[in-house]
Amino acid sequence: MTDNSSRKTRILWAGKRRSDIPSFVPDLEDRGYKVTFVTTGKDAILKLGRVKPDVMVVDAASMRTTGSRICKSVQAKSSSIPIILINCPDNLPTNEIVADVQLVLPFTIRKLENRIIPFSPGDGDEILKAGPIHLDMDRQVIRCNSKEEHVTPRMAELLKMLIKQKGVLLDRKKMFSRIWKTDYTEDTRSLDVHINWLRKIVEEDSDNPKLIVTVRGKGYKLVL
Repeated sequence: MTDNSSRKTRILWAGKRRSDIPSFVPDLEDRGYKVTFVTTGKDAILKLGRVKPDVMVVDAASMRTTGSRICKSVQAKSSSIPIILINCPDNLPTNEIVADVQLVLPFTIRKLENRIIPFSPGDGDEILKAGPIHLDMDRQVIRCNSKEEHVTPRMAELLKMLIKQKGVLLDRKKMFSRIWKTDYTEDTRSLDVHINWLRKIVEEDSDNPKLIVTVRGKGYKLVL
């Protein structure tokens, strides 16, 4: 990550300072991140509106908890804030996904930073959000359902088109003509292939899509 990118990234960190648990906060601050540190879930909720974080880190390992309650409280307050949850191996949430990313100690500061990078703001207004889908056009990264994928420029442009016109039926030939920059639209199978690739990222079950739906004989639309 460049220095300019890290300076734009605001992190809300909930945890305790303990000698037996590594603290990554000083390292992140040294790298230029703006970190607001709180010690309770209640304080985290109070800080959400003031800090407007790009990402929240719940250091459950340092708090001797699974972190489930804090994560759910934050999500109830603001479902758009991505959460990174840090746990110990012997204290994990049971059969539930309560965060966008879960890291289990031990790990390095570099690994943590790599998981923060996809949530960092881009330059300008090129981060698009629609429901659970986050599209970073600058980095060409899609985040959805705890998945993070780097995609091709064409896939990013295709998803951007769907997000910009969510709920609207998009004609398949017009989609193909615009994304592939061609007037020849007799064979649009490449569009179908790219839609299937996107579904593997954003859908919980790509064989039974709920977000990017097909309107038979017409085209596609993003349904939220």
